[in-house]
Order: sequence, then C-alpha cells, then structure tokens
Amino acid sequence: MSHFVWAEALMRLYQDLQPPPHLPNGIQWLYPQQQAPVQEVMQIFFNRFFNDGVPRRLILGINPGRFGAGATGVNFTATKQLQQFCGIDTALPQQSELSAEFIYQMIEAYGGPARFYKDFFIGAVCPLGFVQAGKNINYYDDKALLQQVTPFITHSIQQLVTLPFDRRKVFCVGGEKNYKHLLRWNNQHQWFNTVVPLPHPRFVMQYRRRFVADYINQYLQAFAD
Repeated sequence: MSHFVWAEALMRLYQDLQPPPHLPNGIQWLYPQQQAPVQEVMQIFFNRFFNDGVPRRLILGINPGRFGAGATGVNFTATKQLQQFCGIDTALPQQSELSAEFIYQMIEAYGGPARFYKDFFIGAVCPLGFVQAGKNINYYDDKALLQQVTPFITHSIQQLVTLPFDRRKVFCVGGEKNYKHLLRWNNQHQWFNTVVPLPHPRFVMQYRRRFVADYINQYLQAFAD
C-alpha cells in the first residue's frame, strides 16, 4: 500500500471534481482550481501545511466565495491571508474577505497556521462556489440549484471522507441553513457521528464585530470539547 500524504490526496480530490456543466437561473460555477496559477497556490499551501499523513479533523463551510477560495482555491483564505499568515506570495489579485479575516484571527488564537492545519482541514459542503449576476450565491439559496447540485455535493463529501479524517465530529460553519442541509445528508449517509454547528464568520464580522473574541472562543471551545 502506498504511503498516504494529505497534500497529494487533497490536490487529486480537487482536480477530479466533476460538477454538472449547466446550472439553472443564470448561475455559474466558481471553479478556480482549473486555472494553473490557482493550482500552483494550492500546491504550495498543501505542501506547506499538509505534507504528512497525520489524521485530521474536518471543518466544512458552505461553498467558496469570489474573494476567498473562489479566487485562491484555499477555503476561507484570500490572497491577503495567504501572504500575511501563511507566508505564500502569489501573483493573484491582492484582496481580502470578511470571513477569511475572522478565520485567521481564530487560527492565530488557536496557535497559528502550522499548529491549526496540523489538526484540521477546512473544506466546504459544496467544494465549488456559485455566482449569479456577479454576486456570490450559496448552494441552498435557489431551490432549482439545490436540487441540481445535491448529487454532486453528496458525492464530493463521500470522496472527502475516504481520507483519514476523524469522523466522530464534523464542524459545520453556518449554524442555520448549512447545518440543516448537512445534518439531513449526514442522517442519510452516516458520514459523521455528530455535526457541530458554528456561527458563520461573515455574520459575525458584519453584525457582531464587537463580540469577535467571544465567537472565537466559541470556536475554540467547540474544538476542545
């Protein structure tokens, strides 16, 4: 049996995605992993933080947005966070996003990227994102979209959990709709023993910014339980 390395397995996972080609209601895929500059960034990131076979825990966001994983291929990580926290320079457009700012404050509180990514991988319930009329849209925001991409989503998670994750818990970022859908699919497929909801960083940064430290503690407490 070949020696398992996360970096190789994760790259293969994203390269092997086969999303349905046509989406309803003028919605388009965000699929940056097809682009060579993004593949290069992902390879550097995975080689830096996932170049081992140590079991990890899984965090799942909703789906990538235009300025985070929809640009860099790395979940909850815009180019600003890649450079500032991960030490990865890139020719991709320099930008940030609110969710990434919260996540990296949380990662710093955990002990920094090297320690955090040794314990966790951040994925997404839907590994690719969506744009409608130039704006981000979530997989559950449009009923026709949800119906069309459900087989792709469940297949993607099925492929993800073939990797050596600790499947006793999955941490679900987005404590309402994302949690509801992931919980329903998990009841059907039995991927994880428990789905633990966490508040979404964008909600925190837009509406509860004064309480960021409290929300970071909520994340850290959930990871410690």
